[in-house]
Amino acid sequence: MAFRASDVVPISEARARLTELAEDVVGSGAEKVLTKNGASYVALVDARRLDYYHALEAEHANLVLADDAITGLKEALSGAFVSDDELDEALGVTPAR
Repeated sequence: MAFRASDVVPISEARARLTELAEDVVGSGAEKVLTKNGASYVALVDARRLDYYHALEAEHANLVLADDAITGLKEALSGAFVSDDELDEALGVTPAR
């Protein structure tokens, strides 16, 4: 996402303009990047958009897990298994004997 110059604000300036910046974020939907020592530091984001970002992140995690499950099922159906010792080693556990 591209930011306008007005969307990048030094954190020292943001302290004095926080209410104004927050209202602009909510009103226009434009995020604000606050900088510290000239580098990106934090962002002001509408809370609804943050909720949306978190939902996207959770959905992505679910898709990755589902894809891994499908891959595992395909490997199991093709007869690709690992021994108990290989599994213990991969998991970094000491087998109970």
